[in-house]
Amino acid sequence: MTFAGIEDRNAIEAEMPWEDRNVAKTLWGLLSNTADKFPSHEAISYQLFSGVKDHAETLNWAQLRGQVGRAANLFRSLGVGPTDVVAYVLPNCNETVITLLGGAVAGIANPINPLLDAEQIGSILRETNAKVVVTLRPFPKTDVAEKAAAAVKLAPNVKHVLEVDLCRYLTAPKSWIVPLIRPKLTVTNQAAYQNFNTAISKQPTDLTFDDPQEDRVAFYFHTGGTTGMPKVAQHKYSGMIYNGWLGHTLLYTEDDNIMCPLPLFHVFACHVILMAAVASGAHVIFPTPQGYRGEGVFDNFWKLVERWKVTFIITVPTAISAKMQRPIDADISTVKTAFSGSAPLPLELFRRFEEATGITLVEGYGLTEATCLVSCNPTDGVKKVGSIGITFPYTDVKIIKGTDGGPVEAGIDEIGEICVSNPGVYAGHTYTEADKNKDLYYFDKYLRTGDLGRIDADNYLWITGRAKDLIIRGGHNIDPAEIEEALLGHNAVAFAGAIGQPDAHAGEVPCAFVELVGGASVTEEELLEFCKKKVHERAAQPKHLTIMPELPKTAVGKIFKPDLRKMAITRIYNEALEASGSAARVTSVVDDKKRGLVAQVTLNGASKEDVGGVLDVFTFGWDAA
Repeated sequence: MTFAGIEDRNAIEAEMPWEDRNVAKTLWGLLSNTADKFPSHEAISYQLFSGVKDHAETLNWAQLRGQVGRAANLFRSLGVGPTDVVAYVLPNCNETVITLLGGAVAGIANPINPLLDAEQIGSILRETNAKVVVTLRPFPKTDVAEKAAAAVKLAPNVKHVLEVDLCRYLTAPKSWIVPLIRPKLTVTNQAAYQNFNTAISKQPTDLTFDDPQEDRVAFYFHTGGTTGMPKVAQHKYSGMIYNGWLGHTLLYTEDDNIMCPLPLFHVFACHVILMAAVASGAHVIFPTPQGYRGEGVFDNFWKLVERWKVTFIITVPTAISAKMQRPIDADISTVKTAFSGSAPLPLELFRRFEEATGITLVEGYGLTEATCLVSCNPTDGVKKVGSIGITFPYTDVKIIKGTDGGPVEAGIDEIGEICVSNPGVYAGHTYTEADKNKDLYYFDKYLRTGDLGRIDADNYLWITGRAKDLIIRGGHNIDPAEIEEALLGHNAVAFAGAIGQPDAHAGEVPCAFVELVGGASVTEEELLEFCKKKVHERAAQPKHLTIMPELPKTAVGKIFKPDLRKMAITRIYNEALEASGSAARVTSVVDDKKRGLVAQVTLNGASKEDVGGVLDVFTFGWDAA
């Protein structure tokens, strides 16, 4: 089926309503259908190391269904029912896929980012009331096991911890050495521990319980974004099946090989890629536990594409930039398309990638709160570079402006908030915390994304900014994307992030942080001058710029702006304290749930009154450390 433009989308919708489509009602049903059709086709492959000749483990669809059945039966034997939670704190590996699918068949699967600290993981486990946690057995060069143990101690409802031992992926002599040098874990929490693979091996491959053919919540995904502490979003079978159906209908067949170096705690990897494979029978390759962050992955990337005869590449802008700094040293002729998501793609990076590789690059848009997929540039039609394409079948997007008289739908090319209704939006129940769902919808069905955008005359959707990221200078709204795009036009700049830094008079003024292309040389002053020429609005020109060795990023490549804001607050407050003659200094900035970002000030003999006289002119609060 082609996806060349709005006409194709409308034709698919006109064929029949989504509710009448003959698709599976549950994950187990979807997986079983594919395993029955393509039992011996490769389903998932995993490499612990990134070398093109390194050992890989592949499961076909029959084997994967059997392992998922075993895992689901194990979870049920540990007391997990349809409303109970199986959380996992794991890097990518085949057991992560099995846990995700088995957890959602038995109960509710809750993927958790292993890069979070123990307190954050513990808070998610408490919020989801998880009964079972699957994590790593201690392994060299990772503290996942230790963090998970500390987090479980903070979550008293967790009764069982299942450990995955990555040692089984090793070959000799490493497989002999690691058991001798692995870190020792002293467990002081309340949970019973056992080996994951040993435990599931004792279970039958067919389900020992009924799989009612009805929709229900089956996944909890915490938001991993760039604006603060995680929230937990609820995903139903119907949203997951919709995302999988889109991938199968518009893109993948059982003959496709998809390279996915994204983490299996993120919706892009779990719903857009893995579930589309479950629906279609395509083969997904996961290179290294850390995906794109894994040692040697970028250096070996094109050779891995050749090894696995990859037809689709899944990527993000930060990864595209890194790939462009490596030679294309392999046969990549099998690749049909590369898909970029997670963050806006700079125009210059888009052009560089397509010119260097000859691969069509397609940019799309989705979000955790909508299960994921919303729109994409047509694979077979006009691609408007910089846009996020047209909405997928059965997805309705409205651009809505809040006014004193209530919400109003914007006209063509008018900017407002992007609001989404589709089978992936669980209207009224997006987050587990009821308070977080207040004021989250327009007209009771359209999810407010927080992204600013417009729809053009051809029905293409454009993101123009992030409502929460707006820099508000004395009541003047400044879109940070304007500053970032200007800086990315400099050939020495690889990544740029613009935020508002505290200002005693204007509330905040723009500042920027950049990461340079490898080997490039430029000064901060030169970049500020360059920015002045490119950013025509004087109020939007950054007042400060910092070059960093590497910008802080999330695991899926978004620039992590809370860290940038903390750096800016620390710098501005300490400059003000020093200028006043005070010995007090900001030693950290914390994210307070009620107050937002709060500076922690070590007084060093100064009085609170004197510090208050200096810092109370700023909008961000402070506490004496």
